[in-house]
Amino acid sequence: MRRFRQGDPGAFETLVSRHRAAVHGFLVRAVGDRARAEDLTQEAWLRVVSAAPRWEERARFRTWLFAVARNLAVDDARRRSIRGQALPLDGPPGPDGPRAEAAAADDPPPDSLAEGALLRPKLEAAIAALPAEQREVFLLREYADVPFAEIAAITGAPEPTVKSRMRYALEQLRRQLSEIGLAPVAAGRSR
Repeated sequence: MRRFRQGDPGAFETLVSRHRAAVHGFLVRAVGDRARAEDLTQEAWLRVVSAAPRWEERARFRTWLFAVARNLAVDDARRRSIRGQALPLDGPPGPDGPRAEAAAADDPPPDSLAEGALLRPKLEAAIAALPAEQREVFLLREYADVPFAEIAAITGAPEPTVKSRMRYALEQLRRQLSEIGLAPVAAGRSR
């Protein structure tokens, strides 16, 4: 970001190539609509460009970028709920809703294990059913690989609160998945 602020256009391309997929993946799961997530991803990068002259290195760039993406998702949910168009961020989607469509688009390629393809929709539905604060922490940690300290900076919550939300999210996911007959994955297998 320092190089971009100094006028190096290649630096912006580097930032995008490093962080675009993670931010987009987070937004797809946060808003539940692939097209809307693409719009918000583009908006996040526009905000990076417009904020570059004023940007100060107080935190890691990635932390700041995810905070921008999170705020865009929250603002989008507010706007859409005011218009009556939003999927609730704290409720499960319908079986044919936009979140189901986004989850289906994220299914593993055909050469992946068949059980993974069967598990993914159930897991996505369980994640969507998490309370918004828990889901947000879970997505940032598990899908974007953001450390707890950075999640705390992104969400504005203390790190112990973030860890607690993650613990509650994991407990609820375990409970929901065991209720539908899915046992925990044995140690040594991929998630």
